[in-house]
Amino acid sequence: MNYRHAFHAGNFADVLKHIVLARILIHLKAKEAPFRVIDTHAGTGLYNLEGDEAQRTGEWQEGVALVGRQPPPPQVGELIAPWLQLCGNLMAQKPPLYPGSPWISSDLTRAQDHLVFCEKHPEDAGRLRRNFERSKRVKVMEGDAWKLLPGLLPPPERRGLVLVDPPYEQDNEFKVIADALAGALKRWSTGIYAVWYPIKGMREVENFANRLAALPAGRTLRFEISRYKVQRVDRLNGCGMIILNPPWKLEDELRAIGDYLAPLFAKEGAGFLRLDWLKEEEKR
Repeated sequence: MNYRHAFHAGNFADVLKHIVLARILIHLKAKEAPFRVIDTHAGTGLYNLEGDEAQRTGEWQEGVALVGRQPPPPQVGELIAPWLQLCGNLMAQKPPLYPGSPWISSDLTRAQDHLVFCEKHPEDAGRLRRNFERSKRVKVMEGDAWKLLPGLLPPPERRGLVLVDPPYEQDNEFKVIADALAGALKRWSTGIYAVWYPIKGMREVENFANRLAALPAGRTLRFEISRYKVQRVDRLNGCGMIILNPPWKLEDELRAIGDYLAPLFAKEGAGFLRLDWLKEEEKR
């Protein structure tokens, strides 16, 4: 695998993904009962913003740093505060760090909650393991997430989230995800599944959305930000998340958050938000 997230840590796509992750965790914590987070493509958990990779691309300057320079209105500020405060604390260190999804999940969960982080890349898995070696709530698994996931479902808690964020380097990645989720829902139909994806060619994105809409989840929500008026397959035009079995009230929260993020991350003044239901609650 050639993809290394250190080059892209803290960019606009991370901001969207991690804010959604944080909101889902906040909703899960509304009930006292424990839950489990399974991160299928976890990375290392922490990223040095002064490291060679981050300095080479500078993508975080148009992501998390931009949020810091242009703070949101009060309503949105309250919604994203858990994520933003964590980022602020880590970025104030020397060297400044950006939290990946494992670090966010660890920070925003409780003593009774458990976390499983899967990572295929041996070097990254080693770093991930070292970052959480003192945590008894965390289990790091090295290997192919799609082979590991069936054995992790359903979790003992019967509540929680599966975060899906693969590198999208394979031509058939969208199909692999859809097939994996179909199998996962058979094992754990009530779990929350949050899937991040890049927007390059819209045809493949629409086909992917249609595949996920056909899965037997109760509700399926689509949340996207596009940065350009003209879509080109040779660049990252935007990104999105499809959430299966999303928490109640998440739609309204993402609308407010998206109204802030879309113009913030727009290129050529053309950013726009898409938020709609691919599948609403089935009538009984």
